[in-house]
Amino acid sequence: MSALADRLRGSGFIVTAELNPPKSASATVVRRRAEALKGFVDAVNVTDSNRAMVAMAAVAAAVIIRNAGVEPIVQMTGRDRNRIALQADVLGAAALGIENFVFMSGDDPKQGSHPDAVNVKDLDGIGLVKMAAGLRDGRFLSGDEIKSGAPKLVIGATASPFAKPMDADVVKTVDKISAGAEFFQTQPVFDLATFSQWLVEIRRHGSRDVPILAGVLVLRSAEQADRLAKVPGLAIGREVLDRMNKATDAEAEGVAIAIEQTRSLKALPGVRGVHVYAIEWPEAVGRVTEGAGLLPREEAKVPV
Repeated sequence: MSALADRLRGSGFIVTAELNPPKSASATVVRRRAEALKGFVDAVNVTDSNRAMVAMAAVAAAVIIRNAGVEPIVQMTGRDRNRIALQADVLGAAALGIENFVFMSGDDPKQGSHPDAVNVKDLDGIGLVKMAAGLRDGRFLSGDEIKSGAPKLVIGATASPFAKPMDADVVKTVDKISAGAEFFQTQPVFDLATFSQWLVEIRRHGSRDVPILAGVLVLRSAEQADRLAKVPGLAIGREVLDRMNKATDAEAEGVAIAIEQTRSLKALPGVRGVHVYAIEWPEAVGRVTEGAGLLPREEAKVPV
């Protein structure tokens, strides 16, 4: 069982972050980014050609990250692969000792570096979770039995609390739980009131015990904040934009905002941890976790 699985079963506050593999074959870059996160998080998401931009394969990068002493979580999208390739990749990753996954639909190729690429979309977010749960239980999507060597998997999924209407995401999230999701990482949270309402709705549907890791985005510049504010579902409010625009040191202000958000989220009932987004800036993650009082990372407390 992975250390992340232990933490999810325990009672401690969990910290995960994202690591983007390079747009090259450089293992050195992967190791350097992993070293910047080591000791500050419990596990690291390895993105799957994030923003539909070609990058090193997540499974390969995850092995490099694990060898550097950091526990990986492989992100797997339905954008680029059909159900045959998806199941094959999960089995291959499991054979290499990778157990932790987060499944999602993935960014539209039209927004990336190869806009003419086909968006496969054979399985949506719910279908991906069902696929993984089936493999873990010894069945392919076809219904055929995995006669030996069913993979050990920790199945994560994503949630979008600021999608409109909110009810639609609540239904999707609950359906993913029914399909077998064991934890969730959400989009970045800036609007605590709306996020709290989303948490209430998730609990109202009887999903109180599934760990939810709330997203925390570390902004680096006023220009970045203004650009990301236009992305649907991020809900970066005017107050945050004003702070970033007025700051004499935008990086320090972005870290300060993330620390404040992390402390506020930790106090919310139903939040089991945070997932820190620091775009191409892994060094910021340690500044946030330290500033929020989340160091040193504690050993998982697993119920007997």
